[in-house]
Amino acid sequence: MSRNATLGGIVMFATAVALFATLDTTAKWLMSTGLAALQVAFVRYAGHLVATLAVTLPRQGLGVLRSVDPRLQLARSLCLLGSTGLNFVALSYLPLTTVTAIMFSSPVIVTLLAVPLLGEKVGLMQFVAILLGFAGVLIVVSPWDAELHWAIFLSLGSCICTSVYFILSRMLAREATATQQIWASGIATLFLAPLAFWQWQEPSGPLVVLMMCLIGLFGASSHSLVTLAHRMADASVLAPVVYLQLLFATIGGYVVFHQVPGASTLLGAMVIIAGGVLLWLSGRRKRIAAIRTSAIAISSEQSERKLKEDR
Repeated sequence: MSRNATLGGIVMFATAVALFATLDTTAKWLMSTGLAALQVAFVRYAGHLVATLAVTLPRQGLGVLRSVDPRLQLARSLCLLGSTGLNFVALSYLPLTTVTAIMFSSPVIVTLLAVPLLGEKVGLMQFVAILLGFAGVLIVVSPWDAELHWAIFLSLGSCICTSVYFILSRMLAREATATQQIWASGIATLFLAPLAFWQWQEPSGPLVVLMMCLIGLFGASSHSLVTLAHRMADASVLAPVVYLQLLFATIGGYVVFHQVPGASTLLGAMVIIAGGVLLWLSGRRKRIAAIRTSAIAISSEQSERKLKEDR
């Protein structure tokens, strides 16, 4: 890939990460105005669904709704729904930076789950990264603290749902991106609709209505930018950019809610990030080794072919 394309991919991915932080900030703010957590989750996915259908249906038709594996797609969509629902409820009680720091452990959990679910092997560096990730989560959660909030466990549950969602996404790699987005947002909208209307609270003003409309666009835009970014730059290049979300969450928490992250949250986040970077480095080394092995094999085949031709 060219340098300009890679730079464009990084900028797109950083923008997506900023939108993810904006989405969480908006959700927390909407709940602070009196809206129910499931109501906010519903408008987030309903807006995402409408935006995605408006873009894809005119170009691809109803065929975009057809999945190669409906049962796996349903399971993936429910995992994303569980992740968002638990995350939004946790956000109504916890600071943005705490929830964001816990979510950073997702790559570590994905690596751990990939062993039994995908048959992948964990090397020494990956094992150390897993230990670092869990150590960081322990620092953030601080189970020894007398003031441990029960919503921490919702955030951990959200992280586990997200991790399983990523595993299922790998299993559905041959599925079209648009199809995955429609299924994920559509299933969530259908499941949340009755619960949301049962708990429905009238918006307190025009600004609240505006943010209810925008939160779905934040979700759709961020996922679309992630897809575009991965077309322009390698995943190994983009992976560390996700940690910018802690910076964006800290800014959002301070500007909107006047929250300053505690020392344990920042320390735990740094330890989790260290584990994530170690995972990234480990994966990068494996990819480089695979490329070299492939190059050597191709070179050997070409040499053998040339020798045969000379004879």
